[in-house]
Amino acid sequence: MTSYLSKLNPVPSFPNYSGPYKVGTIDVEIPVSELESPSPSPDVSISTVQYRIFYPCEPEAKGKTVNWIPAPQRDYVAGYSRFLGAGSTLAEFISFFPRLLHYISIPARKNAPLLQPPTSNSRWPVMIFSHGLGGSRNAYSHLVGSIASHGMIVIAPEHRDGSTPISYIRDTPSSTSSNSSSQSEKSSLRKNTKTVDYLRLSHTPSPEVEEGRNSQLKIRLWELGLIHDSILKVDDAATLTNLNTSSVSLSSFKGKMDVHTPGKITMAGHSFGATTMVQFVKSTFYSSQTSTAPSSYTPLFTPSSRSSIMSQITSQTPLIMLDIWCLPLRAQSTRWLWSQPLPAYSYGGTGGASLLAIESQAFFKWRVHLKTTKRLLSPDPSSFAPHSYRDAEGNAIPEPNFYYAVSSAHLSQSDFGIIFPWATKRFLGIEEPDRILRLNVRAITQLLRNNNIQVGKTSHEDMELEDPNAVETDHDTKILSRGGEVRAWNFISTDLGDMGDVDDEEEGKGRVEKTKSAGPSDAAIGNEIMKGSQLNGTATKL
Repeated sequence: MTSYLSKLNPVPSFPNYSGPYKVGTIDVEIPVSELESPSPSPDVSISTVQYRIFYPCEPEAKGKTVNWIPAPQRDYVAGYSRFLGAGSTLAEFISFFPRLLHYISIPARKNAPLLQPPTSNSRWPVMIFSHGLGGSRNAYSHLVGSIASHGMIVIAPEHRDGSTPISYIRDTPSSTSSNSSSQSEKSSLRKNTKTVDYLRLSHTPSPEVEEGRNSQLKIRLWELGLIHDSILKVDDAATLTNLNTSSVSLSSFKGKMDVHTPGKITMAGHSFGATTMVQFVKSTFYSSQTSTAPSSYTPLFTPSSRSSIMSQITSQTPLIMLDIWCLPLRAQSTRWLWSQPLPAYSYGGTGGASLLAIESQAFFKWRVHLKTTKRLLSPDPSSFAPHSYRDAEGNAIPEPNFYYAVSSAHLSQSDFGIIFPWATKRFLGIEEPDRILRLNVRAITQLLRNNNIQVGKTSHEDMELEDPNAVETDHDTKILSRGGEVRAWNFISTDLGDMGDVDDEEEGKGRVEKTKSAGPSDAAIGNEIMKGSQLNGTATKL
């Protein structure tokens, strides 16, 4: 009966999280002035960093759920409509049913008490997840909430680089107590000093596009450095001002996050967010080697050798890349960094064992981009030659975990695929959106286990076991296997031998968005849906 009534409910909704823990959430906005920046600020008008925390909470927590569209909702709905474009189907839906969107809630309990961690070190593992174009701190709530439900604290930033449909930077008056409980959230938002609108840039390479994307990355990497410092301070119980007045104190997180052990914070992101994390990890790891770079190299992030992020990013750092977008990584001014292998391939690293890349079917069929992604994941991104996957002593090292889900599109890993299934199926061909997200979560949690990060077990329902006596497991052997044991879930080899149809000259010059695709594609970056039998750099709206 519940299932039947939910189908009659016109308000889009989320399924329950798949892990064993209930999930709480807290919204955070901290003045930059209270944090230590590892790299110079690229934009002094950005006076705060903002993120949402998803975390395992007490099972009996009774707090309110959280609106998927943040306050002020009318402005956010208008921002999404502008972002999607006046002629798009999804924008028309949003415009026609704006009140329905107001009632969509994230199935996490606002300000719920943090559950005491049952891990061996009495600390929860931590992940930072960066959103893509058109995303926000809420736009991947089901994915990151499901990860949190498996026993992880997930930090979901909202970047102020012009990649969200709209974002706000609160006022930071020194003379006014920002934590006054009498001040409502709406009245607090009226004191915004800056509104950050979406910055529309082309997806076709050009010097202007490279400059624009690099400017965005500078902001994103700087924000990540500040966010890392903020979670260290929260864990150490330092005094910080949370400008979000509807949130409770962060004191319950004191000493409960595994953020001080080098290489233990998992870095993850989707699309431009995955791009951001790769650039953040590599920029930090190779910062001491920039003196050997050519004069044409212009670093986007220059952390001080004394900053805490330098000790956190190691060759052991788990890196999760969902539908990574490679164009911004291959700018001429940062090409030297592109040529460096991911830190996992450095001395003492785990090779591909700590790397997970999941493609949508749309990106898998984007052949020239797929070849570029294979090179990124290889031990030598600068080479077109076959990779031996052996270390300097000749010992075999693991290939990266690289997969794609059948009948998935670029939006499948965000909330849009799961709350607007009719639209994404009609225009993007997405099938089983809930299952696609569960496959992503299965792969992510097993990668974490393989890297000695303690997370909760995978249920027999998520394992898709028909045996009624099957039990949950903390050793999901099938999801990261290469034998096709999971339906519609396929391993991708980084071998370039099957990419003979891709023009090496064009791909080598970084023209992945200009080169024709061999096969149908509906690859999407943000709201740009590239449809038809060939991907030729021309984008049409959804």
